[in-house]
Amino acid sequence: MHTTALVLFSGGQDSTTCLAHALARYERVETLGFDYGQRHRVELEARTQVLARLRERFPGWGRRLGEDHLLQLDVLAQIGGSSLTEDIAFAMQANGLPNTFVPGRNLLFLTLAGALAYRRGLQVIVTGVCETDYSGYPDCRDDTMKAMQLALSLGLDQRLVIETPLMWIDKAQTWQLAETLGGRALVDLIVEDTHTCYEGDRSHRHDWGWGCGRCPACELRAQGWKGYVEAGGEAGSGASSTA
Repeated sequence: MHTTALVLFSGGQDSTTCLAHALARYERVETLGFDYGQRHRVELEARTQVLARLRERFPGWGRRLGEDHLLQLDVLAQIGGSSLTEDIAFAMQANGLPNTFVPGRNLLFLTLAGALAYRRGLQVIVTGVCETDYSGYPDCRDDTMKAMQLALSLGLDQRLVIETPLMWIDKAQTWQLAETLGGRALVDLIVEDTHTCYEGDRSHRHDWGWGCGRCPACELRAQGWKGYVEAGGEAGSGASSTA
């Protein structure tokens, strides 16, 4: 039975929901973030804020929340060509993928997460990739995750599990999952403290949180919030968490 986990934690909506999911399941949970030269560097500040808020508002989870790790990975910015690492407009590429795709990003993230999990004695790697509401990134697909799990387990000679709680749910269901895990308190924390916007905009406040409201990440988050509220989620999420 698995008791420890490492969560790939960016400070955004999805990774915060995955962190809550892990804290509800495992006895010891550590977090891992990456500074890869991203334009939306405000997410690095959001990570610290969200972790502090989780410890403060969910003391039961706080006792399970262990060390946070931040690794430098600016080689992705050196490779370039992505609107997440360069000051270029968001657009579709000739191959049908948006130029927000950073080639190899999740593959590198998971490889380094595997190495860290090995050193820290952690059994499960949790990541917020999703094949339902996503931009078509090939390194977010379920097949990719299964292949990485096999490669890491073989390459490290140690069984590692890659867990993807959001793989088959859409953004509205991700909001609902957060409510199920932590009640209105967690939903409010995600709205107020997490960061998803690719532009790094923290000056415009919407019902679903902070962001420019125009980039692909904001559009997905806003659409998910709309579906969540229409399904009665936010209005009925007043129950407090017992975490």
